[in-house]
Amino acid sequence: MATTRRYGDGCAIATALDQVGERWALLVVRELLLGAKRFTDLQEGLPNAGPKILAQRLRELDAAGIVVRRTLPPPAASQVYELTERGAQLEDVVVALGRWGAGGTESEDPVSADSAMIRLRSLFVPQSLQPWTATYEMRLGRHRFTVQVTDGELVEMSRGEPRARVDVVIESDADTLARVVGDGPALPKAIKDGRLTISGDNVAGKRLFRAAQS
Repeated sequence: MATTRRYGDGCAIATALDQVGERWALLVVRELLLGAKRFTDLQEGLPNAGPKILAQRLRELDAAGIVVRRTLPPPAASQVYELTERGAQLEDVVVALGRWGAGGTESEDPVSADSAMIRLRSLFVPQSLQPWTATYEMRLGRHRFTVQVTDGELVEMSRGEPRARVDVVIESDADTLARVVGDGPALPKAIKDGRLTISGDNVAGKRLFRAAQS
């Protein structure tokens, strides 16, 4: 088990919580859903966790077969953490929690870039009646993400710049993106204030936000 503090309950839910129920555990998973990260990158995304707690959670998640540490090939040669195949299966759980949480009282606390992107994924509703296809590059400060919508379905969301032609570039910051996603009236205000810009196919850019409503 990931931790010695167990529920002692044979229910599968309790068994799952034995592995990911400790504080910060699922947020570590959130930070790794879109790709591997170095320890310092995880610290940036979870600044309130503290390095000792973060290291402990990573050890527990590694022991549970949810996270693995590996060394990047030269010239980088740095160590990164990434989800195992079993860990990646938690995506639906995290996304569902995000969708459920968005239905409650909105928090004013800051969010990480990955958190803002997962919010977009959580609230995105497939648009089968009015489908469109577009590749998006999301620029949140120094962070880059790729979003691919095909026939009205969000089929890819990953960390890094797109490998193919981009139809839309959206630039903002994590907090602004998180506030805009799920709040229709907030988008034009953010654009007017210069806190969010849409370059390229403006129609496709706005359709992405219209499809993500709480």
